[in-house]
Amino acid sequence: MKGVVFNILEDMVTEKGGLQMWQKVLDKAGVDGGYTAVSTYSDDEMFSIVGAVVEELGIPAEEVIGAFGVYMFGQLASRYPVFTDSASDLFTFLESIDSVIHLEVKKLMTETNLPSISCTREGEKLLVMNYRSPRKLCILAEGLIYGAAEHYGCGIKIDHPVCMHKGADHCDLQVSLTDE
Repeated sequence: MKGVVFNILEDMVTEKGGLQMWQKVLDKAGVDGGYTAVSTYSDDEMFSIVGAVVEELGIPAEEVIGAFGVYMFGQLASRYPVFTDSASDLFTFLESIDSVIHLEVKKLMTETNLPSISCTREGEKLLVMNYRSPRKLCILAEGLIYGAAEHYGCGIKIDHPVCMHKGADHCDLQVSLTDE
């Protein structure tokens, strides 16, 4: 996993609980915490840090990972506005993830292990995202989608009828626009 993801998690933890909380999390996870944005680090190291955050806060892992996804979207959008500025709406942005954003990330950062995402519009208010990743971070993907919806100023609901955590080889994330 790229160091930028670790940097954003550090930002979130220190913003919510201060530097002491971040150091406590690192100590519990048994890692040193020196991450550079473009370097690659072990997925297990990230999972250990998230596990330590879960333990420290006493919040279910799904809530922590989903909240991190929302936060991470905001951070990525502010660091790399070219990707959000080029899309006029949420669905156009989501459709650009694999063909534009991930393509550019692969050019700039070597050793990337990005998920595969394909989208199908099913009417004006429904987009089905097919998500595949050996990491099975579909909850993080949901959080990122909710963060994107906030960015584009629209209400959404996500249904997740097919999931890798239930034995499927992919996840289907059904993103519905709501009037909220």
